[in-house]
Amino acid sequence: MDDLDRQILRLLQENAKQTYSEIGGKLNVAHSTVYDRIQKMEQAGFIVKYEAMVDLDRMGIPLITAQMVITADPKETENIAQKMTRFDQVLEVATSFSEELVIIAKVVAKDQAELHSFIARSVAPLPGVLRIRTAIVSRKYKEERFGVGEEKKFSKLKE
Repeated sequence: MDDLDRQILRLLQENAKQTYSEIGGKLNVAHSTVYDRIQKMEQAGFIVKYEAMVDLDRMGIPLITAQMVITADPKETENIAQKMTRFDQVLEVATSFSEELVIIAKVVAKDQAELHSFIARSVAPLPGVLRIRTAIVSRKYKEERFGVGEEKKFSKLKE
Protein backbone atom coordinates (compact mmCIF):
# COMPACT_ATOMS: atom_id res chain seq x y z
CA MET A 1 0.00 0.00 0.00
CA ASP A 2 1.47 3.33 -1.04
CA ASP A 3 0.51 6.97 -0.59
CA LEU A 4 -1.90 6.94 -3.57
CA ASP A 5 -3.77 3.99 -2.09
CA ARG A 6 -4.06 5.84 1.22
CA GLN A 7 -5.38 8.95 -0.52
CA ILE A 8 -7.96 6.87 -2.41
CA LEU A 9 -9.07 5.21 0.84
CA ARG A 10 -9.32 8.57 2.61
CA LEU A 11 -11.55 9.93 -0.17
CA LEU A 12 -13.72 6.79 -0.11
CA GLN A 13 -14.13 7.15 3.66
CA GLU A 14 -15.27 10.75 3.19
CA ASN A 15 -17.79 9.75 0.51
CA ALA A 16 -17.97 6.20 -0.84
CA LYS A 17 -20.43 7.30 -3.56
CA GLN A 18 -17.75 9.18 -5.48
CA THR A 19 -17.09 7.87 -8.96
CA TYR A 20 -13.67 6.65 -10.04
CA SER A 21 -13.47 9.73 -12.28
CA GLU A 22 -14.22 12.09 -9.37
CA ILE A 23 -11.55 10.47 -7.21
CA GLY A 24 -9.08 10.45 -10.09
CA GLY A 25 -9.75 14.13 -10.76
CA LYS A 26 -9.02 15.03 -7.14
CA LEU A 27 -5.79 13.03 -7.19
CA ASN A 28 -4.74 13.84 -10.77
CA VAL A 29 -4.74 10.19 -11.89
CA ALA A 30 -6.79 8.31 -14.48
CA HIS A 31 -10.10 6.80 -13.40
CA SER A 32 -8.78 3.42 -14.58
CA THR A 33 -5.92 3.73 -12.09
CA VAL A 34 -8.41 4.42 -9.29
CA TYR A 35 -10.54 1.45 -10.41
CA ASP A 36 -7.53 -0.90 -10.47
CA ARG A 37 -6.29 0.28 -7.08
CA ILE A 38 -9.72 -0.12 -5.46
CA GLN A 39 -10.13 -3.61 -6.92
CA LYS A 40 -6.75 -4.65 -5.52
CA MET A 41 -7.53 -3.18 -2.09
CA GLU A 42 -10.88 -5.00 -2.02
CA GLN A 43 -9.22 -8.30 -2.97
CA ALA A 44 -6.50 -7.79 -0.35
CA GLY A 45 -9.16 -7.19 2.32
CA PHE A 46 -8.19 -3.56 3.03
CA ILE A 47 -11.69 -2.46 2.05
CA VAL A 48 -14.08 -4.59 4.07
CA LYS A 49 -17.42 -3.04 3.08
CA TYR A 50 -19.17 0.12 1.98
CA GLU A 51 -21.91 1.42 4.22
CA ALA A 52 -24.25 4.35 4.71
CA MET A 53 -24.37 6.00 8.12
CA VAL A 54 -28.02 6.65 8.93
CA ASP A 55 -29.43 9.10 11.49
CA LEU A 56 -32.10 6.93 13.12
CA ASP A 57 -33.48 9.83 15.17
CA ARG A 58 -34.24 11.83 12.02
CA MET A 59 -35.88 8.76 10.52
CA GLY A 60 -38.16 8.50 13.54
CA ILE A 61 -36.67 5.22 14.75
CA PRO A 62 -36.16 5.75 18.48
CA LEU A 63 -33.56 3.27 19.69
CA ILE A 64 -31.56 3.45 22.87
CA THR A 65 -27.89 2.56 22.86
CA ALA A 66 -26.10 1.00 25.80
CA GLN A 67 -22.53 0.08 26.57
CA MET A 68 -22.22 -3.23 28.40
CA VAL A 69 -19.18 -4.41 30.31
CA ILE A 70 -19.34 -8.12 30.99
CA THR A 71 -17.01 -9.69 33.52
CA ALA A 72 -16.64 -13.38 32.82
CA ASP A 73 -14.80 -16.47 33.88
CA PRO A 74 -11.48 -16.06 32.03
CA LYS A 75 -11.86 -19.53 30.51
CA GLU A 76 -15.19 -18.51 28.95
CA THR A 77 -14.40 -14.96 27.77
CA GLU A 78 -13.71 -15.87 24.13
CA ASN A 79 -16.80 -18.11 23.93
CA ILE A 80 -19.04 -15.40 25.39
CA ALA A 81 -17.60 -12.75 23.05
CA GLN A 82 -18.23 -15.02 20.05
CA LYS A 83 -21.81 -15.73 21.16
CA MET A 84 -22.45 -12.00 21.65
CA THR A 85 -21.60 -11.36 17.98
CA ARG A 86 -24.60 -13.47 16.94
CA PHE A 87 -27.24 -11.27 18.60
CA ASP A 88 -28.97 -8.72 16.33
CA GLN A 89 -29.07 -6.19 19.19
CA VAL A 90 -25.27 -6.18 19.48
CA LEU A 91 -23.45 -3.73 17.21
CA GLU A 92 -19.88 -4.13 18.49
CA VAL A 93 -18.01 -6.62 20.66
CA ALA A 94 -14.46 -6.36 21.97
CA THR A 95 -12.39 -7.72 24.81
CA SER A 96 -10.24 -5.56 27.07
CA PHE A 97 -7.70 -6.28 29.73
CA SER A 98 -7.08 -3.72 32.43
CA GLU A 99 -7.54 -5.00 35.96
CA GLU A 100 -9.36 -8.01 34.59
CA LEU A 101 -10.36 -9.43 31.24
CA VAL A 102 -13.79 -8.06 30.26
CA ILE A 103 -16.07 -8.03 27.24
CA ILE A 104 -17.32 -4.66 26.03
CA ALA A 105 -20.42 -4.58 23.83
CA LYS A 106 -22.42 -1.81 22.17
CA VAL A 107 -26.10 -2.77 22.22
CA VAL A 108 -29.33 -1.21 20.90
CA ALA A 109 -32.95 -1.74 21.93
CA LYS A 110 -36.25 0.04 21.34
CA ASP A 111 -36.58 0.92 25.05
CA GLN A 112 -35.30 0.08 28.53
CA ALA A 113 -37.73 -2.80 28.96
CA GLU A 114 -36.47 -4.48 25.79
CA LEU A 115 -32.87 -3.87 26.86
CA HIS A 116 -33.55 -5.41 30.27
CA SER A 117 -35.23 -8.42 28.65
CA PHE A 118 -32.31 -8.92 26.26
CA ILE A 119 -29.79 -8.83 29.09
CA ALA A 120 -31.84 -11.09 31.37
CA ARG A 121 -32.79 -13.67 28.74
CA SER A 122 -29.84 -13.69 26.37
CA VAL A 123 -26.69 -12.39 28.03
CA ALA A 124 -26.91 -13.24 31.74
CA PRO A 125 -27.61 -16.97 31.14
CA LEU A 126 -24.46 -17.45 29.02
CA PRO A 127 -22.10 -19.88 30.77
CA GLY A 128 -19.27 -18.01 32.49
CA VAL A 129 -20.95 -14.59 32.83
CA LEU A 130 -20.12 -13.28 36.31
CA ARG A 131 -21.25 -9.64 36.22
CA ILE A 132 -22.88 -7.24 33.75
CA ARG A 133 -22.63 -3.47 34.01
CA THR A 134 -24.73 -1.43 31.62
CA ALA A 135 -24.59 2.28 30.83
CA ILE A 136 -27.35 3.75 28.67
CA VAL A 137 -26.05 6.40 26.28
CA SER A 138 -28.03 9.58 26.85
CA ARG A 139 -26.37 11.74 24.19
CA LYS A 140 -23.76 11.16 21.48
CA TYR A 141 -21.28 13.94 20.87
CA LYS A 142 -19.20 12.20 18.24
CA GLU A 143 -19.46 8.97 16.29
CA GLU A 144 -16.92 8.25 13.58
CA ARG A 145 -14.74 5.54 12.21
CA PHE A 146 -10.96 5.78 12.23
CA GLY A 147 -9.85 7.34 8.95
CA VAL A 148 -6.91 6.35 6.78
CA GLY A 149 -4.04 8.76 7.35
CA GLU A 150 -5.22 9.65 10.85
CA GLU A 151 -2.56 7.51 12.48
CA LYS A 152 -0.34 10.60 12.25
CA LYS A 153 -2.65 12.35 14.73
CA PHE A 154 -1.75 9.77 17.32
CA SER A 155 2.00 9.82 16.76
CA LYS A 156 2.04 13.23 18.52
CA LEU A 157 0.83 11.52 21.68
CA LYS A 158 4.05 9.48 21.88
CA GLU A 159 6.23 12.59 22.19
